[in-house]
Amino acid sequence: MSISLSTVHITVDDPQAALAFYRDTLGLTVTQDVANGGFRWITLVAESQPEIQIVLSQPHGGRSQEDGDALASLLAKGELYPVHFRCQDLDATFVKIANTPGVEVLQDPATQPWGVRDAAVRDPAGNRLRFEQA
Repeated sequence: MSISLSTVHITVDDPQAALAFYRDTLGLTVTQDVANGGFRWITLVAESQPEIQIVLSQPHGGRSQEDGDALASLLAKGELYPVHFRCQDLDATFVKIANTPGVEVLQDPATQPWGVRDAAVRDPAGNRLRFEQA
């Protein structure tokens, strides 16, 4: 049996701001941008791993009002699980990310006790993201 990761969903409150961050700042490529019922689902991929899709979606898109409200509340508090990215040059990547409007720096690049060198930010929607040196 062979299993691999195919898709990661990231909840965002402003699809346009998220698109600017994930496409323009991180350099991901948009493969789909689907609108339905007033909501958008934007699929992006990294050049180095085009088989793994990152889908940006809004809290209420495809969910009940109650579930959308609960997810929006967690997003607003920054309580959704973080997404981890790997990059070739952490310092250069971090400078670019930290200078992006709407990004909150949580941790400057540092070597962790478990050996990885990483940094942490919140994207414009408040999601925690970690970037580690490859």
